[in-house]
Amino acid sequence: MKVASKSITLLVLVFVLSIPFYAFAKADAGKTGEKGNPVNTKEEVKAYIQHHLKDSHDFHLFSTFDDNGVEHHWGFPLPVMLWGENGFTAFMSSEFHHDDEGQVIVTKGESRFVKNHGRIYELDAAATSLTYDEDHHATNASKPFDLSITKSVFGILLIGLLMLIWFSGLARQYKKKNIPTGFARVLEPLVIYVRDEIAKPNIGESYRKFTGYLLTVFFFIWILNLVGLMPFGFNVTGQIAVTAALAVITLVIYVFSGNKHFWGHMLWMPGIPYVFRPLLGIIELAGTLVIKPFSLLVRLFANITAGHTVVMSLVAVGILLQDSLSVAGSTIVSLFLSLFIMLIELLVAFLQAYIFTTLSALFIGMAVADDHHDEELHDEHGETIEDTEVIRKNFT
Repeated sequence: MKVASKSITLLVLVFVLSIPFYAFAKADAGKTGEKGNPVNTKEEVKAYIQHHLKDSHDFHLFSTFDDNGVEHHWGFPLPVMLWGENGFTAFMSSEFHHDDEGQVIVTKGESRFVKNHGRIYELDAAATSLTYDEDHHATNASKPFDLSITKSVFGILLIGLLMLIWFSGLARQYKKKNIPTGFARVLEPLVIYVRDEIAKPNIGESYRKFTGYLLTVFFFIWILNLVGLMPFGFNVTGQIAVTAALAVITLVIYVFSGNKHFWGHMLWMPGIPYVFRPLLGIIELAGTLVIKPFSLLVRLFANITAGHTVVMSLVAVGILLQDSLSVAGSTIVSLFLSLFIMLIELLVAFLQAYIFTTLSALFIGMAVADDHHDEELHDEHGETIEDTEVIRKNFT
């Protein structure tokens, strides 16, 4: 436990120490001058935050200016893989030269591609630039099927690889010795916590069958939430496609694991007048197939997105208040405000992983629960108690 405590303390310290760099970096972006196009108005800050929350086809770390005022971007490109009108095409995102306004055209064979506001378009044969109608829909281009390794996909693969390495090491240590060592000692109490506090109470006797999934989704969401708080992190759990995919996986698990008791009570609810059972069956079916997974994906997506928006908005205070408080004063104000929210976000990162995992375990537990309406049940002391349905029958 001491190792786990020290590791968590070190992790928190890393986040705290990274905030000043984050704040100063954003404040520097708002300096006026001839270098680049500074972000120093409310409209530009709002657009910058929205752009930051979106996924991207390259990993941009930061930008610098040389003595001639030319902006240089630092980061690394990611593979762009598209299926368009002429078949499959692949190239690196660096060929767009960080253009996101549809100005740079990438020609591959008979296909020509441009990138505008994070989306890639394939230009028509006679088109020389991207044009839009009054509803801002492209009139001379189409969207190819995008299979690219975006920043979010890169983050998913990276965290998945790290989890595979960490937990494979933990499993190997359990085969050789009873007490793990090293970083595995940090993982062990968390694994036990998910098993004993989430899986067992919500699923019951068949918890072992689903504990692997619950552990995976818990650590996957939690680590991605933490990485998303870092200045150079990625907003993976703030992408609704990712949260929707996680919710669908939970849906598939509890739908195909549901026993006859679960489906029987949902589609033909006992104890209800027959005339109302079809209507209640439709309501229960909608709740199981739509409302439950929708609540999972929206809760995670909304909370993470809101957290990132608040943090970046407080950082933007250092840009918007430069004229009244000076660069140093505005940076200090945004630093302390961001520090307070960042500490809360560390809690939210764990809390959202816990809530998603707990609700998933609860939905699975409801699907696999046996019919316990026996005439005699036992309390925690082993004494016989009557079931509520028996009491209701005796009362009526």
